[in-house]
Amino acid sequence: MAVETAMSSAWRRDVGGAPRYRYCVYGVVVVSDIPLALPEYSNGSLGYVELIDAPASVFLAALDSAGIDPRSDSWYRYASLHDGSTYVRWDNVGQFLVARDGRRITCHKFENASSESFQVYLLGQALSFALVKQRLEPLHATAVVVNDEAVAFLGNNAFGKSTLAAYFLEAGHRLLTDDLLVLQECSDRILAYPGPPRIKLFPRIASRFLGRTVHPVTLNTETDKLILPLDEQRVSATPVALKRIYSLAVPREACRRPDVSIETLSPREAFMELVRGAFNRRLVSPLRLERQLDAMTKLTELISIKKLSYPRTIARLDDVRRMVLADLDPAVEKGAQRWPSPSQSA
Repeated sequence: MAVETAMSSAWRRDVGGAPRYRYCVYGVVVVSDIPLALPEYSNGSLGYVELIDAPASVFLAALDSAGIDPRSDSWYRYASLHDGSTYVRWDNVGQFLVARDGRRITCHKFENASSESFQVYLLGQALSFALVKQRLEPLHATAVVVNDEAVAFLGNNAFGKSTLAAYFLEAGHRLLTDDLLVLQECSDRILAYPGPPRIKLFPRIASRFLGRTVHPVTLNTETDKLILPLDEQRVSATPVALKRIYSLAVPREACRRPDVSIETLSPREAFMELVRGAFNRRLVSPLRLERQLDAMTKLTELISIKKLSYPRTIARLDDVRRMVLADLDPAVEKGAQRWPSPSQSA
């Protein structure tokens, strides 16, 4: 019997008729053994994932099959098992087993992990494996809602996506999703789906832009980054048409230039930015690569994708926001735009 199937069956015999919770996130129906900080179920049409809470003992077979040394000092561990399921683990947070078809995630929270931290990894990193297995292609992006349309900031870790989104929140815009973005083509437009109602920020940024209206929890023991829940006034709970994707320039490169700039990318450049911006790069197969090629090519045909460069300082965020708003205005001339540094404009 496959490792993943055996573990799931054993755990179900133990829990019997445990209560189930039903939610929707990223357009996907989530049925869970454990309560989650998510909106109650609404119409989720993109997929289905079952979350099964399991004790640590049921993961021993996965560890043996994967050949992972449990004494390893590695913070993040990943393995593809022989039956097509995927094992992922973050020390001090939890471990997860994603079924071959992506429709089930068996999970276990480590004793010292907070519920908030566990859910961030469950509904982000671990869930991304399930999304890809269900033929969805999540992007590594944070999105806000501007004039009832989604604006996405694409970039790797530490590129400033969440900080930029926090500034938009302070200005009265709403958050659609933080870090993981799921898109779907619908009638010649692209819909962007809402993620969990929270954002991850460093303490100084959180205090500056969100004040004391939230109760933060540390993301994990390796960082002082915080998980901040957001109330319903600050989030969008329904899918929104995607207006623009801004690929954020690498911070060290952007900081060499004092100005804020937005530059339209060629179709080829846009395609490469999207491929680099895939949220999950672990699952690689010819079928997945072919699907990525089709999805990213279609996205470049329907959505304008631009490069956004700016110095990573709080003082310049207002310039960034004003330039983004100007770029979103259809009356603004297309092409490269620049917002000079304060010293240049003086």
